[in-house]
Amino acid sequence: MVFAAPGEALARAEELLGADPSPLHASVAHQVIGIWQRDFGDTRRALAHLRRARELAARADSAEREADVLATLGVALVHAGRTRDGLAAFERGVARGTGHTRARVLFRRAYVWWVLGRHGEALEDVRRAVPVLRQADDVIWTARALTLRATVHLALGAVDRADADFTAAEALWDTTGQEHDKADAVESRGLAAFRAGDVPAALRLLDEAEERYAKLGTPTFMLTIRRCEVLMAAGLATEALAEADGAIAALDGIGGQSTRKAELLLVAARAARLAGDPQTSLARAALAVRLFAGQRRTWYETHARLVLLEARVATGRASGRLVADAASVAERLAAFGAPAAPEASLLAGRIALGLGWTADAERHLAVAARSRHGGPPLARMTGWAAQALRARAAGSTRGVLEACRRGLDVLDDHRMTLGASELRARATAQGAELAALAQRASLVSGGPRRLLVWSERWRATVLSAPPTRPPADPVLLSTMTAFRELAARADEARTDGGRPAPALEREQRRLEREIRSRTLHMRGEGPGDGDRFDVGRLLDRLGDDLRLVELAVLDGRVHVLLCGQGRVRRFEAGLLTEAEREAEHVQAGLRRLAHPGGEARLPLVEAAGARLQELLLGPAAAHLGNGPVVVVPPSRLHRVPWALLPALRERVLSVSPSAVSWLRAKETAPPPGGRQVLVRGPGLASGGAEVPELADRYGAAPRPRENGGAGADPAADGRPTVLEGDAARVPRVLRELDGAALAHIAAHGTFRADSPLFSSLRMADGPLIVHDFERLDRSPYRIILSCCDTARFASVGADELLGLVTALLPLGTAGVVACSAPVNDAAVVPLMLALHKGLDSGLSLAEALRDARAALPDDAVHRATGWAFSAFGAA
Repeated sequence: MVFAAPGEALARAEELLGADPSPLHASVAHQVIGIWQRDFGDTRRALAHLRRARELAARADSAEREADVLATLGVALVHAGRTRDGLAAFERGVARGTGHTRARVLFRRAYVWWVLGRHGEALEDVRRAVPVLRQADDVIWTARALTLRATVHLALGAVDRADADFTAAEALWDTTGQEHDKADAVESRGLAAFRAGDVPAALRLLDEAEERYAKLGTPTFMLTIRRCEVLMAAGLATEALAEADGAIAALDGIGGQSTRKAELLLVAARAARLAGDPQTSLARAALAVRLFAGQRRTWYETHARLVLLEARVATGRASGRLVADAASVAERLAAFGAPAAPEASLLAGRIALGLGWTADAERHLAVAARSRHGGPPLARMTGWAAQALRARAAGSTRGVLEACRRGLDVLDDHRMTLGASELRARATAQGAELAALAQRASLVSGGPRRLLVWSERWRATVLSAPPTRPPADPVLLSTMTAFRELAARADEARTDGGRPAPALEREQRRLEREIRSRTLHMRGEGPGDGDRFDVGRLLDRLGDDLRLVELAVLDGRVHVLLCGQGRVRRFEAGLLTEAEREAEHVQAGLRRLAHPGGEARLPLVEAAGARLQELLLGPAAAHLGNGPVVVVPPSRLHRVPWALLPALRERVLSVSPSAVSWLRAKETAPPPGGRQVLVRGPGLASGGAEVPELADRYGAAPRPRENGGAGADPAADGRPTVLEGDAARVPRVLRELDGAALAHIAAHGTFRADSPLFSSLRMADGPLIVHDFERLDRSPYRIILSCCDTARFASVGADELLGLVTALLPLGTAGVVACSAPVNDAAVVPLMLALHKGLDSGLSLAEALRDARAALPDDAVHRATGWAFSAFGAA
């Protein structure tokens, strides 16, 4: 019962002990309490109860009972970090038990061998136990043994063998009432899915297991470790670190297992390194090494030493000693048959290359490169990275580019199995090194065209295909409705009382986690090439007048790739870090200019714009010609107000995340019918004053009534649909936006840097979030967002952006006007009216925005408002 219904088992054991039981029955009760404390509570109390259980078994003169308790005690001692005493208890248990009991003891010793990382011994004990358990028709313990054997196979990289054992175990569990073990089986299948490279399935199964454990009220420290591994593979290292640290604190709080703490420290160290926090990684890894060494867990200790070495390298420590240490770790991991061995060889080779030890580097990199031909995607990526470094050391540009191409193709295939745009974006971080290697090789020997191709190869890849939509997931839809209602109530409470409502905000965060969790479960459509970039196609589309300026960053410096008139030219500009600092100064200046009284800042902001131009365009600014310009910046420069740069201020100017996305937008045909939608959300300082004027200009139908009905369909006679007041509710707004030719939304915008896909526009019933837009069959061909912060993004992965605008571009939107800074609501109104006047005369969004800026009053507030808005895409 202790695993099927742990709380009830504990209560019954304590009740039995209060009824003066016989030594035999008392032994069982103390063992149950010991198991409960060992797995769900305090290991010190567990040891006390288990020692008492053994004494009572001896008094009852039951060798089988004593053998069984010794096995449970052995597991507890090992989990407490007392490995020698634990193994000694197992020796006595194997000697005391016979037949069926001995098989159970062997199974538990096999489990301990797995905990210690001694996989050969684990497989041997399971091999001896399974036939006896089957012969005794012991379904529960046979299923446990098969689950353990599958887990050991996974640790050794034998995914097919593991899958066969998991399948057999699950069939047995279905015949029992062992709910804890059933949850463990689901968790194990999640681990198998992860090892097979299916991240969405792994997240879904681990979440299902967590729900099952929650019903039993049992802690989930092992589940946390596995979930953190999957989160790291998905590019969510910061979240993995937070979960691991939280679990460590919880484990310390209950006096839990020392072995689990060491494992959690190891996963936290890995997460910190991947999150760019090498000092935290060093601290966690060093403590994990000490704990594993004390527990005599050599397999785990070696893995922790690998993370420790990686963290030391990340802090800038490179030495011959580190090369030797990494090589030693690689040899030990290879001897264990651990899949991480190539990572250690790659590390040794990378350090040796940095020291100029080419012969040593070649030896280690050649070993790491063997993994490129098999295994899960990330293991093959490691192999191709090693092969690319080998080629670079040998001076073979062709070899570097081929290895980078093959490695990024592997990651492309993996990325397209992910349905959520966030996971696709974050997964690109694993290809950043290959993309950078290819760019450097292209810069040295390939000319500007080749550098442009490789700049595009790993830029804004999340826009190459729409995110997967859940097939009418009713749970997700109801959760999003509940989230929206709660967010509206929390916002109302803040507005009325001026204070946040903690209970509402806690529930809102819980619903956010649930929505995000379900979207991360979505699986992609599978491998696909997306839009492959072709320089000739781009130059044909640009013609003689249009210029496309793509900014590539190599080793911290901005390189300007100027495309147009049938050729690509390269210019060197400034340092990226200096440009980022200047962009932040400009943003601060624009925020100040949005309010009356900031006029004195105007010359400072204009001067900052000139400095930005020198840093970002350099000498290329003099070669832009007189025609329109498309700017393709890297993700870290997404906050630059490009219209502020002197060379771009009077131009027809648009921005695009990549040349590929600009080409796709250029070639996107508008939908038939030319349907227009005007939306006005609540609470705007200007009241969304442009919307009624636009409605009158376009000859809109009467406003929809409060219940959302409007009588005749306004689109039928070419009039726009106007949604305001209670009609501007999210379901109705989404329905009208789907497939529209033009949408204008005046609503408060909120950018969420912590969770960019919860960035929102405020509607009558709550926030319209990015996840809502991703459910559209086709987003509006053109969309104008006349509110603050709608063009703000989170930079993630290698060179990816997440935000409102980037959610729209893969879904059929060819052009967006949005704002990257807080603006003056009143000053927005004339800008929007002038913008629509240009659109009405047949201009593109970029052309109309240029003319609208010129039509504004020449004061600081209106000029800053014009600079804050950008046109994205090509419509």
